[in-house]
Amino acid sequence: MFMKTVLADGQAEQQVIREMKARAAGARGDIEQIVRGVMADVQQRGWDAVVEYAERFDGKAPYIVEPEVLDDAYNACDPKLIAALEKAAANIRDYHEQMLVKTWEWNRSGGETLGQTVRGLSRVGIYVPGGTAAYPSSVLMNAIPAKVAGVGELIMVTPPTENMSNEVLAAAKIAGVDTVIAIGGTQAIAALTYGAGFIPQVDKIVGPGNAFVAAAKKLAFGTVDIDMIAGPSEVLVIADHTANPTYVAADLLSQAEHDKLASAVLLTDSMAQAQAISCEMEWQAKLLPRWDIIKESVANYGCAIVFDDLKDACRMADVVAPEHLEVVTAAPRELLPYLHNAGAIFLGQYAPEPLGDYMAGPNHTLPTSGTAAFSSPLGVYDFVKHSSVEMYNKEAFQKISKKVQIFAKAEGLTAHAHA
Repeated sequence: MFMKTVLADGQAEQQVIREMKARAAGARGDIEQIVRGVMADVQQRGWDAVVEYAERFDGKAPYIVEPEVLDDAYNACDPKLIAALEKAAANIRDYHEQMLVKTWEWNRSGGETLGQTVRGLSRVGIYVPGGTAAYPSSVLMNAIPAKVAGVGELIMVTPPTENMSNEVLAAAKIAGVDTVIAIGGTQAIAALTYGAGFIPQVDKIVGPGNAFVAAAKKLAFGTVDIDMIAGPSEVLVIADHTANPTYVAADLLSQAEHDKLASAVLLTDSMAQAQAISCEMEWQAKLLPRWDIIKESVANYGCAIVFDDLKDACRMADVVAPEHLEVVTAAPRELLPYLHNAGAIFLGQYAPEPLGDYMAGPNHTLPTSGTAAFSSPLGVYDFVKHSSVEMYNKEAFQKISKKVQIFAKAEGLTAHAHA
C-alpha cells in the first residue's frame, strides 16, 4: 500500500506519535549556534553587520520597496487572482473582527473602579519568505489581524529576490502593510529585534520562514515577542465508512506536498476505507508535480491507523494535537465535543483544509508539533496588550487598607505595609 496501515493496539499508534514529534526536533540541528552568532553581531555592530550579512546572503544591501512598486505589482497580477485576494482579505477581516476585545470599566462597589485598557501594539514586523516559498496568503493572514487589532505600524520584510513576487507585493498592498523592506534571513529578524539603520525595532515578529528564521525568532523572544516556532506542516483526518476516499486522499496530499517532513495521518474505524484512501492517494499523487516530495513525506510520516471505535480515534487525535484536524464522518459535529487539541478543525466533506488556508477567514498560522495542546492560532489577541486599571476613593481605600497591611506583613514586606 502507498501509505502504511496500523491496527491500533495501544502500542503501534504510540510509535506513530513519537515519530511525528521527533521529526520536528530533528529538523533544527545545529542551526541555532550559527544564528546566535549573527544575532549577537547585529546587536553589537548594528547596521554595518546587517549590511554585511545582507550582501552575503541576499546579494544586496537592504532597501525600502517603494509604494509605486507595490502598485505595479498589483496591476501586473491576473485580475482573477486580485479578486480572490480581495475576497480572502474581506473574509479574514470579518472573522478577526469578531475577536476584538474592548477597553472596559467596572464599578464594583462605592468608590472602587476597576477596568482594563486594550491597545494595539505600536509596531509589528512580518517576515515573508521569498523564492519558491512566496505565499501571498500568509501576508494576508499575518497583516490583517494586526490591522484589525489596531497595530500602529506594520513592517514587512522579504528577501530581495531577482524578481520579487508580484503576488506577495500585491497582498501587502491589499492588507495595508505600511512599509516593505527587502531583506531576508537571520539578518532580517536581527534587524527587527534590535533596530538597525532605517529598520526600526518592533514589538513583535510574526510570519513563517526557514529553519534559520525560526531559530532567529526563538532567540529574539524576550527582546521582542514572536508568534510561535512553527514546525513541519501536518494534517490528521478522522474518517468513517461514509467518507469519500477521493476527497480524503486529496486532503491528505494537500499537506504532504508541503515538504518531506510534512505529516499526513488518517484515523478510521474501517480497514476497507483505509485501503481505499491509500490507493486513491497513490493514484492522485503520481499526477502531481510535487510527487517526489509527497512520496517521501508519506513514506516516512504518513500513516493510516484503524480503531474499533472513533471515540478512540478522537483520544488519539488529542494526543497528537495536530495543526489541521478534519472530521469527515456521517455526523461530524457529534465528535466535536471529544476533540480538544487542534490548531484548526474542519467539519464535513465540504470543508477541506485548503479552504482554511486561503478563503474561509480563520487564520492559517497554526500551532504545530503537538503545541496545539496549549496554544492557539494567530489572532487579534496576539497583536494587543492589556493594562489593568485600579482607582479607589478615600473611603473605599480606608475600608480595605488594614487587610492590605496584614497581607504585606505576612509576606515580610514592611515597606508595602507602610505604603
